[in-house]
Amino acid sequence: MLENKATTTFGATALTIEDIVAIAKNEQQVALSNDSEFIQKIDAGVAFLDTLLKEDGVIYGVTTGYGESCTVEIPTDLANELPLHLTRFHGCGLGDYFTPEQGRAILATRLASLSRGYSGVSWPLLKQITAFLNNNIIPVIPQEGSVGASGDLTPLSYVGATLCGERDVYYQGKKVAAKVALANEKLNPITLRPKEGLAIMNGTAVMTALACQAYDRAAYLTKLSARITALSSLALKGNSNHFDDILFSVKPHQGQADVASWIQHDLHHHHHPRNSHRLQDRYSIRCAPHVIGVLADSLPWLRQFIENELNSANDNPIIDGIGEHVLHGGHFYGGHIAMAMDSMKAAVANISDLLDRQMASLVDVKYNNGLPANLSAATPDRIAINHGFKAVQIGASAWTAEALKLTMPASVFSRSTECHNQDKVSMGTIAARDCLRVLQLTEQVVAATLLASYQAVTLRIQQNELKRDTLSEPVSAMLTDIGEFFELVTEDRPLEGILRETVTHIQAQRWSLYE
Repeated sequence: MLENKATTTFGATALTIEDIVAIAKNEQQVALSNDSEFIQKIDAGVAFLDTLLKEDGVIYGVTTGYGESCTVEIPTDLANELPLHLTRFHGCGLGDYFTPEQGRAILATRLASLSRGYSGVSWPLLKQITAFLNNNIIPVIPQEGSVGASGDLTPLSYVGATLCGERDVYYQGKKVAAKVALANEKLNPITLRPKEGLAIMNGTAVMTALACQAYDRAAYLTKLSARITALSSLALKGNSNHFDDILFSVKPHQGQADVASWIQHDLHHHHHPRNSHRLQDRYSIRCAPHVIGVLADSLPWLRQFIENELNSANDNPIIDGIGEHVLHGGHFYGGHIAMAMDSMKAAVANISDLLDRQMASLVDVKYNNGLPANLSAATPDRIAINHGFKAVQIGASAWTAEALKLTMPASVFSRSTECHNQDKVSMGTIAARDCLRVLQLTEQVVAATLLASYQAVTLRIQQNELKRDTLSEPVSAMLTDIGEFFELVTEDRPLEGILRETVTHIQAQRWSLYE
């Protein structure tokens, strides 16, 4: 059990992306609200379903089969077995497994939807998910197998199954059978009530959980790429007037102007204007706010799409226990998340492309305004056999190319499935997985360009072409910090290790930026 950590309460107020990210990182424990309205919704949903079952009401997925099989009537004596069968026949996921952190995000996101009180689920189910999170029992979930409608059926079947003591979980740093972890924590497997298998599985929890994590990483990259642009501008003897606030007042995209302002302050523009005699730098410097600004200006509506989905009841049918309605619809459809992820991955990949071009300028003597070839810091008598960042720049271009290739929108590749019942689907989970891959590749490019720009600025300082005391405090502090884990490349050495370490620092959001 987690101790001395903040608690996120489900069932009372709306949750944020930051709530899901913190729970995913195991920084917060979770609890169910004791709000009377929330309790009434849960109790009413269960009571209403029980009444309908006694009265032989026809409810999709409760007294009927699933999907195209909805015309198959389920005998009352078999209805209680149906939810477990749903989890079992969907146990066919393939591919890599989601990480424990991603699994925690998925559990929290599904709990968020079920806690809206319109899914007809019972307290034992809600409490079991809560216990899984607080005891860090995380379902092992394959990444592949969802078309994003009827929600994330196959991956979420692994959630449903583990709550019942079946399949595997991550527990205490190992992969173990769910029943072993449950027994160790003195928890009992639950028996799914009618509708509960469908309530767990027929929703958008996987894609939405991944979207929350993607948003968090993209928002950080927005700021870090601005800082790297400032470093690259310093290294290339760029013109700081390109980021002037008057200039950006006449094209008033707020996010774009914010990015320009960040870079301007990093460059100490009003105190130490840089190289104003050079009228125009290349686009990868001069237009950086316009590229990064697209993502910055997209973040508010991306948040709106993601958080609306996070705080929705997105299974089918919707159970209005208080009003006594069973509402059959399509809220499992992940179109908004698909659009958010397809859009985000394009904006992020453009940042990868931007920084790759900055890197290309830094290493090329035709464009780097007097820096050594490939940014080698070798002594003059050793420069001939040293190649500095030459191969790193090739790597950055490879990672960028792969990121750009993945920007094809997944949402346009709908496939008719399940006997043409699911004849238009969202592909939201594939879009989210693509987006996370684009983020990973972009973070690799960011790491490479960060180290290259650090090396380049350090060389300028060593050559007395840049004075440390003229640098802004945030830039100077970051240079000092990078110098604590990265040694200047003088003699050639393998850089894989330091690149991986730098990616880890980026993903851990090591540097506080533009608070």
